[in-house]
Amino acid sequence: QVQLVESGGGLVQAGGSLRLSCAASGRTFSSYAMGWFRQAPGKEREFVAAISWSGGSTYYADSVKGRFTISRDNAKNTVYLQMNSLKPEDTAVYYCAAKEVSVLVAAEYEYDYWGQGTQVTVSS
Repeated sequence: QVQLVESGGGLVQAGGSLRLSCAASGRTFSSYAMGWFRQAPGKEREFVAAISWSGGSTYYADSVKGRFTISRDNAKNTVYLQMNSLKPEDTAVYYCAAKEVSVLVAAEYEYDYWGQGTQVTVSS
């Protein structure tokens, strides 16, 4: 069992940056693939980024490629999402997710554990 707690959300102006963190409990965190998803008001939850258990492989949605960076620190049981050049359309609740089998996928049904989410609001 893994519990995930996101932090780092907030209000930022367009063009600004935020770094989200996701702290995980559980002994096997380092063996899991991790992902970030987001859900904007009135929209379906969508994939943002994923990272392999070692951090050696990453995968991004086209909408954030070149602006967002996913990383992890297995010693701290934490995964990060650095978000730069933020746009109003990045406004959403951001969720961290863990997948027991370390394969990089975008489908949310593939993920086994979810956090409660953290709000990111980008003003124009």
